Amino acid sequence: MSRHISKSKSKALYFYKNAAAVGIQKLSLSAAQLRTSATRASCTDSEEISEGEDWYASHIIQDKDLLRKSLHNSGTGLHVLDLVNRGSLEADRTLYNKLLNRCTQMGRLQQARIVHAHILTSHFKDDLPIHNTILNMYVKCGSLEDARNLFDQMPCKDLVTWTALISGYSQYDRPQDALVLFPQMLLRGLEPNQFTLSSLFKAAGAVSDDNNKHGRQLHAYCLKYGFDTNVYVGTSLVDMYARWGHMDESQLIFDSLETKNEVSWNALIAGHARKAQGEHALRLFGKMLREGFKPTHFTYSSVFTACASAGSMEQGKWVHAHMIKSGAKLVAFVGNTLLDMYAKSGSIEDARKVFDRLVRQDIVSWNSMLTGYAQHGLGQETVQRFEEMLRIGIQPNDITFLCVLTACSHAGLLDEGQYYFDLMKNYNIEPQISHYVTIVDLLGRAGLLDRAEKFIREMPIEPTAAVWGALLGACRMHKNIDLGAYAAERVFEIDPHDSGPHVLLSNIYASAGRLSDAARVRKLMKDCGVKKEPACSWVEIENAVHMFVANDDAHPQRVEILQMWETISGKIKEIGYVPDTSHVLFFVDQQEREVKLQYHSEKLALAFALLNTTPGSTIRIKKNIRVCGDCHSAIKYVSKVEGREIIVRDTNRFHHFRDGSCSCRDYW
Repeated sequence: MSRHISKSKSKALYFYKNAAAVGIQKLSLSAAQLRTSATRASCTDSEEISEGEDWYASHIIQDKDLLRKSLHNSGTGLHVLDLVNRGSLEADRTLYNKLLNRCTQMGRLQQARIVHAHILTSHFKDDLPIHNTILNMYVKCGSLEDARNLFDQMPCKDLVTWTALISGYSQYDRPQDALVLFPQMLLRGLEPNQFTLSSLFKAAGAVSDDNNKHGRQLHAYCLKYGFDTNVYVGTSLVDMYARWGHMDESQLIFDSLETKNEVSWNALIAGHARKAQGEHALRLFGKMLREGFKPTHFTYSSVFTACASAGSMEQGKWVHAHMIKSGAKLVAFVGNTLLDMYAKSGSIEDARKVFDRLVRQDIVSWNSMLTGYAQHGLGQETVQRFEEMLRIGIQPNDITFLCVLTACSHAGLLDEGQYYFDLMKNYNIEPQISHYVTIVDLLGRAGLLDRAEKFIREMPIEPTAAVWGALLGACRMHKNIDLGAYAAERVFEIDPHDSGPHVLLSNIYASAGRLSDAARVRKLMKDCGVKKEPACSWVEIENAVHMFVANDDAHPQRVEILQMWETISGKIKEIGYVPDTSHVLFFVDQQEREVKLQYHSEKLALAFALLNTTPGSTIRIKKNIRVCGDCHSAIKYVSKVEGREIIVRDTNRFHHFRDGSCSCRDYW
């Protein structure tokens, strides 16, 4: 008896001494979970200590200790399960659910498998709710194979089971697998709920089949059974059509929703952002605010993406200010899109400020910053930042190396580019076709056309049209007609409908004075139904975007614009500007050729900006194709006579014109 009392005191003392160190967030287990045995009265002193530990652990277990490893190699792998096996804990539904939820929260796949294996030895081995929790755990941990194996082995399945697996396939980019499950589920007499259908619409939005039949059939099912009025299902429908690029249908569904939430607005705004329809996205954002909805990080991210595609920095700044006012933090994904917006709008300085203020700088942040430096022609800065990234332990990926190689190509850093291409092997990164394109471009821009061709022939993968197109562009730059014609033929064989190579070859012939050959290429384009993308330039002034095409006579200020350019043209000719008429393909005299050059879209946009901005302010112009050689030369002179910084963004890069020179050093 005295031994019993002494032992109880020992346990109590152990409990109180350790409870003070436990702190908060204790998991208290019921007395029924504590099993004792009369035979323990005769245990040794060391056994009493072990028993005391078990007694303490069985009464107070912190959440953070649920996945604590076994204390001995002979254990299950988890200390809590060892306690169950020793009889110190009762393995009830609550305990297993806590373990499974902890594995899910922490993403611990190895521990999840240990818990699953233990459940299979318990009387819960055929318990449907427990099985559903395990399946959901595998999905959340990213192991769809384990989830599918469990699904196939389950003797009984309910709607939760099917929905969990469908959701997993949808979330982890296996949309076809998700869609295949739906008719199988219906055949078993189960009807979907809003969560099932939302996941299915997400999957259907990621699939491009004939006329999007899967998604349209699901839409018809919703209409038939009245699910289309549900805000979650309706929002998923909006998103599905938006991902297909069918914005009119997406808008119709959005307008028909009786109830909308922030996710509904986000789906529609994101759809316009993906299609580079910045004006639509911004208009919707304003309407969302007026109707009293609070933007989320996803809203801001989509709007910044829309502003980036249009290069609308003033409107992007306004949205940025609104985000700051709302108290939203620069978390990774929204911060990365904001950074990208400033970089693509021409302000690499603001992009750097955003980068420095990010809550956490992940690999996407670094890639975005490196891309910005590369696009602005800042090759040395790109290399320096990349080396800094390596020093602090950020692991580069294939996109990182593509950014660095592009920067080296644009800046003419031949040795550095070749070094970083070889460095990819040290990080077990296999070069993709885009990396090979940049090396061909790097060699070609440096004038090493023979080495570029040799590099293409020795590539371990089949060259694509982009590879030969890079060589063709280099041949245009260095006026190598024969090799350019050869590269163009290779492109025509692979992608005969791309207008870019046809135009490049035509320009090569025109620059060499072979206008008949240039005209022949243009005729070939016409005969094959290949159409050149019309050149257009735009400039943003006071939150309004003004767009121009060549010989534009539709703008309300067309008379003033033409007069301004004539004045500017006279000034720059006085300091050395000579029109380059080599790209004018018309069989006309020199004077008429010069007239044709004066009304290119970027010159009209520049004249408009000079008319409508304050003297000395920066002018930002965007163009949908590569800026032409004559316009590039003219803008350099304009920056000198007007004392302005002029930033031009074309499809390849940014050109910063200051005091008669360009940041590309005429190397673009």
